[in-house]
Order: sequence, then C-alpha cells, then structure tokens
Amino acid sequence: MADWTRRTLLTASGLAAAAPALAAAPRVIPIWPNGPPGGEGVSVTEAVVERNPPPNPLRDRYVKHVRTPTLTVFTPARPSGASLLMTPGGGYKWVVMDKEGYECAERFAAAGVTVYVASYRLPADGWADGPAAPLQDAQRALRLVRSLAADPRRVGVMGFSAGGHVAGCLSLMFDTPTYAPVDSVDSLSARPDLSMLMYPVATMHPAFAHAGSREQLLGPAPTADQECRWSLEDNARADAPPTFLLHAGDDAAVPVENSLRLYDALRAAKVETEMHVFEEGGHGFGLRFTAGRSVAAWPALVEAWWKRKGFV
Repeated sequence: MADWTRRTLLTASGLAAAAPALAAAPRVIPIWPNGPPGGEGVSVTEAVVERNPPPNPLRDRYVKHVRTPTLTVFTPARPSGASLLMTPGGGYKWVVMDKEGYECAERFAAAGVTVYVASYRLPADGWADGPAAPLQDAQRALRLVRSLAADPRRVGVMGFSAGGHVAGCLSLMFDTPTYAPVDSVDSLSARPDLSMLMYPVATMHPAFAHAGSREQLLGPAPTADQECRWSLEDNARADAPPTFLLHAGDDAAVPVENSLRLYDALRAAKVETEMHVFEEGGHGFGLRFTAGRSVAAWPALVEAWWKRKGFV
C-alpha cells in the first residue's frame, strides 16, 4: 500500500503535495463475502500493472483480470455522513487504480465524503453473466456501501470513462435482478442517491461508441438488441437519481455525443440533470492534465452541485 500521507498529485496548479486528512490509511474490503457469482469458467489471473514505477511521484497502476472485486475505503478525518462509490475507467479491459481512483478519492475525502473505490470484474474474462458482471459488482457494492454508511440516504456513485458506463448502468438498472441474494446486505436498495458520470462511455451504438469498450463488453458483433440493452440513453427512466455529466468537447476517445445523447434522454425522462461540456481537456484527465484549462474547475463544480442537492 502506498504512503498516503506523502502522495504527490498533479493538480490544476501544477505539482503540489496533496495529503487530505484521512482518519486512517485506506483499507480494502471484498465486495462479495464468498467470491463473485459465475466464475466457474474463469481461468485468468488477476494482476496489478505498474505503468509509471517509482521514483516517479505520479503512480499509474491498473488491475487486469479482476477475480476478487474489492472496495478501497477512504475515511475522512471529518466525515460529513455522505458516502461515494467510485468506479474508475479502463475501457473494460482493466481498472485504473490511481488517476481515476485513489487520487480522486483523496480529493473528495477532503470534503468529508467517505469514498469507496471499486475494482470490478471485466466482461471478457469468462464470467458466466458476461456484460452483466460489472453491474453485478456495482449493485452489490452500492448495497454494501449503504450498509456501512453513516447516512444511508446519502450514497452516491461517481464513474469515469468505462467506469462511467458501470455507474450509469447502476443508476438506470439498479432494480434489475442480476444475481441471487447472498446475505442481508442484498435486501438494501442499489439505487444511488446521486450519480456523477465523468466523460462516460454511454452509448453502444456504433456511430459514437468507444469501440474498445463496446467490443470488450459485447464482443465483436453485437446485435441491435444488445446495443440497446447496454446503451445508457436507451435506458433513461423517470426514477433515475439526479445526474451530473461532465465531458470535454475535444475528447477523441469517447466522443462528447455520449454525454449529449444521455443528457437529452434524461431530460426527456424529467430526471434532474446538470451537464458541463468543456472546450478542451481530452479524455481521461482525472485530476491531472488540467492546468490552464477550464476543465480544472470540475471538482469544485461537483462539490457545488452536491451542496445544492444536500449531499454534503
């Protein structure tokens, strides 16, 4: 585990020491008490890959072939009672740990939010339920977070890129049965109270889909029914949680139309929705690569929205 008291982040003002006041070092808990469902045909080996090894201060790790989904818990020294499930991206090929996980968790723990960073299973690894495996993990994780929350009515979800698709599926399919209950935690609602989707993979229709995520989730030749089943804009519903969308107009990986189409669908369903589209920022910036760009304002915009919604 990293030394969380000496993490150095690339923030909007450049390289700066950033050590949010945590009550303790982050801890890791399993999402499933006895292992996830549908793993009989899975033979891959879970591994952490380091893309930016020390002494470089900006860690860049990802988990591939997740076999044991977990939550890494960041508990603030001054908790507000709000809790946040965070689902990092990785194109459904792996799950990013630092840039869209631990760094953002520390940032929002500083605002008093208890943050749970998820590692979730990947749909192409042989799980019996295929594209539903990440949603199974997300539903179980949200219920687990709610069972641990100081205020179970203030439990949000924040997802980045393909993790935004995971969070979006959770927000729109929270009551879809995807697994058999395993304990009393599964009697709790999996509906987030707020949903924040950061440059999300939203559509599976080929015109604007992120090709890599689409293939990892649905295979090389999905049917039209599969595309609709897993496109967020086709699943908008009136009882979805209030939603915050953020995207950069120059995103060359996940076109901004992913957020634009979802915004239109949520508005048509009369869901409370706020969207911010920045002129520049690209894709996958997290808290990094924002210096001098308007997109650097995104954490403050999220926190302002939280306050208006009574989340913090």
